[in-house]
Amino acid sequence: MSAISQTSISRPVLAGVMSVLLILFGIVGYTFLGTREYPVTDSPIVTITTVYPGASADIIASQVTKPLEEAIAEANGIRAISSVSREQVSMITVEFNLSTDLEAAANDVRDKVSKSRQQLPTDIEPTVVEKSGPPDILVFLTVKSKTKSLEDVTDFVNINIKESLQSIPGVRLVDSYAGRKRSMRLRMDPVKMASYGLTPSDIQDALQRENVDLPSGRIEGQNNEVTLRTQGRLVTENDFNNMIISQKDGAIVRFRDIGTAVMSSANERTAMIEFSGKTASFGVGTGVQPQRGANSLAIVEDFKKKFEEIKKNAPAEYDIALGKDFTVPVRNSLSEVKETLIIAFGLVAIIIFIFLRDWRSTIIPLVAIPVSIISAFFIMYVAGFSINVLTLLGLVLAIGLVVDDAIVVLENIYSKIEQGMTPIEAARKGANEIYFAVISTTVTLAAVFLPILFLGGITGRLFREFAIVVSGSVLISAFVALTLSPMMSAYLLKAGSAHNWLYRKTEPFFVAINNGYGRSLAFFLKFRWLGFALLILSFGLVYFIMPKLPSELAPLEDRSMIGLAVIAPEGTSYESMESTMKDIGNFVNDSIPDLHAGRTYSGIAASVGTLAQPVNGGFQWIFLKDPKERQSKMTQQQIYQKLAVATQRFRNVMVIPIQTPTIGGFVTTQPVQYVIKAPDLQQLINVMPKLMGAVYTNPKLTFQDPDFKINRPEISISIDRQRAAQLGISTQEIGKTLQLALSGRRYGYFIYNDRQYEVIGQLDRKERSAPYDLRSLFLKAGNSQMVSLDNLVNLKEGISPPAIYRYNQSYAVTINATPAPGVSLGEALQEMDKIAAKELPKGFSTALAGQSRDFSESSSSLIYAFLFAIVLIYLVLAAQFESLIDPFIILLTVPMAVTGAVLSLWFTGQTMNIFSEIGIIMLIGLITKNGILIVEFANQNKEEGQSKMDAVRNAAISRFRPILMTTLAMIFGTLPIAVATGSRQSLGIVVVGGLVFAGILTLYVIPAVYSFFSRAMRHKTATTHPEEQTASPVELTI
Repeated sequence: MSAISQTSISRPVLAGVMSVLLILFGIVGYTFLGTREYPVTDSPIVTITTVYPGASADIIASQVTKPLEEAIAEANGIRAISSVSREQVSMITVEFNLSTDLEAAANDVRDKVSKSRQQLPTDIEPTVVEKSGPPDILVFLTVKSKTKSLEDVTDFVNINIKESLQSIPGVRLVDSYAGRKRSMRLRMDPVKMASYGLTPSDIQDALQRENVDLPSGRIEGQNNEVTLRTQGRLVTENDFNNMIISQKDGAIVRFRDIGTAVMSSANERTAMIEFSGKTASFGVGTGVQPQRGANSLAIVEDFKKKFEEIKKNAPAEYDIALGKDFTVPVRNSLSEVKETLIIAFGLVAIIIFIFLRDWRSTIIPLVAIPVSIISAFFIMYVAGFSINVLTLLGLVLAIGLVVDDAIVVLENIYSKIEQGMTPIEAARKGANEIYFAVISTTVTLAAVFLPILFLGGITGRLFREFAIVVSGSVLISAFVALTLSPMMSAYLLKAGSAHNWLYRKTEPFFVAINNGYGRSLAFFLKFRWLGFALLILSFGLVYFIMPKLPSELAPLEDRSMIGLAVIAPEGTSYESMESTMKDIGNFVNDSIPDLHAGRTYSGIAASVGTLAQPVNGGFQWIFLKDPKERQSKMTQQQIYQKLAVATQRFRNVMVIPIQTPTIGGFVTTQPVQYVIKAPDLQQLINVMPKLMGAVYTNPKLTFQDPDFKINRPEISISIDRQRAAQLGISTQEIGKTLQLALSGRRYGYFIYNDRQYEVIGQLDRKERSAPYDLRSLFLKAGNSQMVSLDNLVNLKEGISPPAIYRYNQSYAVTINATPAPGVSLGEALQEMDKIAAKELPKGFSTALAGQSRDFSESSSSLIYAFLFAIVLIYLVLAAQFESLIDPFIILLTVPMAVTGAVLSLWFTGQTMNIFSEIGIIMLIGLITKNGILIVEFANQNKEEGQSKMDAVRNAAISRFRPILMTTLAMIFGTLPIAVATGSRQSLGIVVVGGLVFAGILTLYVIPAVYSFFSRAMRHKTATTHPEEQTASPVELTI
């Protein structure tokens, strides 16, 4: 006998106290749990940014990016290194394995960068190493003003808002979008400078000489001491315009004589335009990004409290509004799952009552639900998990599972009472008989999830919490089934009591079902070879249908927002780009139904907020009303499809509609990200035209856009070195003059309102609007005479790449695309593989990035997890049954379950994704429970001397009602997920479809196969004679 059940029956108070303690621990754990949408899936990221003023993209790539990559590659735990080298800026992104400690990784990278410093150019600015992450913006606000400049608004945001928001616990970064930081711009006239014998270097030297504020010592008296400070800082436009540049023969040259100092913006080429209703206005956006693993919902709640404080205390000239709360879909998802949890509990309760038709009997298995579910919160707390969609989803599924063991125990005890035993005696004997089956089914189901715990990548991180929550709940339910359930059965159930009227009215129906199954099983066993035919059919259906199912990482959810990435031809001016973005914003404002608000960013590409954004990039956010509030009743997907067609009217730019993926955070890239790695840059350039020609013409791909392009207008300057040497002018002087005159380089700093801002020097815009303007730039020869640059250089127009990309230390291009309508991500990637195999020469290789990489890794990982789960369960069952045949028989339920799952996906038009794949793995444990019950009781019958045929038939008939009850409990417990909306629907469809299909076939196929393969018990001899193989029907009553 099970000692734990014996003790619980003998000491009912102890059994009750143990369950109460489990509930109390669960409640305590719940109070400490954080809340987020999904478990943490973003990899630790470290970014390395280096500014090399005036350097072109190819110089940045060869002299800065490549040496840094070689040094950084020696760091531990790297998953991928990607880099982009643009004009003046190198940005390297190092992505580490999910298990890597971010702080240690950042320190390791800093150490590698520090050691490589001597290999880099001497005039670069200090390299910045930052802990980073995906731009997972949770919520942001906007600040506008009718009377203040964008520079004033930006200052207000930086001083009064960003510092306040940064104090919110869990915030990693508070970032501003489209702000214009104040600067002092020195706009120089090259002709006037030449007339005074000055060059841009002279202006920079004068600034460093005149713009100083140094301590000057102290005056020491007999009784006191006074510190002296020389106030030489330039503050106002007038100060800078009066700055002395040179003095010769008593003539003073001030900056106003050769240019104009203007308080303006450090970056005049970004803007945010907010569209609301029929109005549009400029403003600055400020958003918060969470630390890795932080409680997103708590951050947003604190943000809104801060927002109210900021708005209350802000001056009247600033209009502050809550821009967008990106956690609203998160809250909706969590709320829906919580509702599903309650509905599932109600449905399971109804199913149990329908079968038992007695409140005492119904309470016993139902008690297992709150004990197991609430206790799971303590497991979540100990494991460091959060309340999220997947952990709640695990609890929903667990509702149908945790009652299984209690139902099986209750049914067996009740049958003993019907046979005339007292409740206590029946509880002892019934628990003892069912003990092994309960342990077997519980260990089997828990073992199903063990492979998931060892999965790497996004799949392992996503479903580790799900797996542990379900497994933990089931293990607790087994404990409850062997302690609380026998105790409650012993003291709640009554022997010899008359059944209520509902039971008497409905029992003939259940008896008829039971007897009908017995007759159909007896008929089926006469043609038991049909069991093998059904198994072969199941394998065949899976083999033919599964490859035809579309595949993706996860179904898209309606998050009420769509992005439009806008790319103009290289060479497009900022003014032209701003005008185009306004046109797109007006179009969206006028034509999109149920628009809540729109925000247009010009001069900012899809990766909002990164350095060195191209002027020809823009991004439009479209925020829709909540699905329940939309008058048009259109879904986000329908609006997206409308936009994909309508935005083609903008012929001068490429407009790419983008939907944020369900998993992966705040992503503004296309689903297909296919990386081509080349041996060197020139070979990549050579292969691009033919490769992209094949990509552009492929009908299964849309919005094809490679990041590496060779289309930027460029003027190549070649120096007449001999002529320059004769004049005493070095190549360095020529390069520096061009850099200081044209690049907009920082000359120094100035202090304004106790804050430090940049002083930027550059030729006036009208003096650098055309290539021939370079003729007006002069240099100082060795004899102090001014020489026109036109005499020293030759200009040649051409094209060059605006940015050079590398991936894992190889020159690379990432081809971004969106699957065509009706084409899945898996099909799109297969098309890219075909193109690469055909077009790429030897020496090239491919890789995946972003959503594509996550999809590929998750698919392969789950295949291994499925196979591992099959092997693991077989070994567990073999150890429990002390047989190699019985586990094989039990596992034959799996192909039938998979067939049901695949057919259900096919008929409902769902995709194969990580949710449906996890559902299939779950089915292994769920459906084998039925096989275990039949095989275990068949073995017990054989031990009592029955023949194989009698043993399995009687076992199947006696277990029919509890199998039917538990299967229906699991089906109806999962049904709310299957009929809900959202990405998790496919998991529910797989589980329900697999249980329905396999639940029926298992009742016939397993007995048939058992009758063929199961061996006679070694330690018992069958006493049944052949002529007695027709067993008396088993009538089950509860």
